[in-house]
Amino acid sequence: MKRILVTGGAGFVGSHLCERLLNDGHEVICMDNYFTGRKSKILHLMDNPYFELIRHDVTMPYFIEVDEIYNLACPASPVHYQHNPIKTIKTSVLGAINMLGLAKRVGAKILQASTSEVYGDPELHPQPEHYWGHVNPIGIRSCYDEGKRCAESLFVNYHESNGVDVKIIRIFNTYGPKMEPDDGRVVSNFIMQALHGEDITIFGDGKQTRSFQYVSDLVEGMIQMMNTEDGFIGPVNIGNPVEFTMLELAENVIKLTKSKSKIIHLPLPADDPTQRQPDISLAFEKLNGWSPKIELKNGLVDTITYFDQLIKNEIQV
Repeated sequence: MKRILVTGGAGFVGSHLCERLLNDGHEVICMDNYFTGRKSKILHLMDNPYFELIRHDVTMPYFIEVDEIYNLACPASPVHYQHNPIKTIKTSVLGAINMLGLAKRVGAKILQASTSEVYGDPELHPQPEHYWGHVNPIGIRSCYDEGKRCAESLFVNYHESNGVDVKIIRIFNTYGPKMEPDDGRVVSNFIMQALHGEDITIFGDGKQTRSFQYVSDLVEGMIQMMNTEDGFIGPVNIGNPVEFTMLELAENVIKLTKSKSKIIHLPLPADDPTQRQPDISLAFEKLNGWSPKIELKNGLVDTITYFDQLIKNEIQV
């Protein structure tokens, strides 16, 4: 049994990771300040004697004895990270410094949840890990993009200068149950609009592409990366290489929800990437043949069911 700290553990991905680590037989300490996390996501874990919940902001130091740290704390959807851009960049940078300092003090292995946003609006497609990216450092998304890029630099330098055992993953678009219905991500937007019978809003012509990975595939990739023992620190892409246009995603959602929603087009936001697709050959090589298992249609069905139940519960209340 390992004693594992998950920062941002009450968030969308963090709550799934906490549950998986407990199921794997570990002791889990979930840390969150509830800026975007929700206690309701981990409420069902509270009766487990090996689960502990701490309300704390990673921008402030914290002292605890642990074997491993998964550093997930940071708002990840544009709506949330643009709401308070200074808070976002402080969470990425100061949070990384504080958690790396903790890992150094107690000799813990630490994983950084970085992002495909470090590639910006890529000029190379698909994106391999050696690509440096095409990022606007003063654009509307820079608080998140540059915060995560700086965090990667901190992780590498703590490893090289202080011998901290670090792991860096770059997460591509992820979806599934426990997403916030109003988080502004395209999957949750389309599903909620379809379930409410509203127009589905696509920004631009809808031909821009994304690759969507189901949350359980991401969690598996994270754990495989944490468990690597050959000195590999990453970064490594964790995502689904199968591309879909926004139009294809909208049409899939309409079909699966049996909605009568119409598709409408709005202007494309600033610095919105036109293509985003991971090259996962390194993950396959280094992470025991890891690759996504859940196809988009099956993942969408589970996610639609989750959101549909949320809407029904609101009506009952």
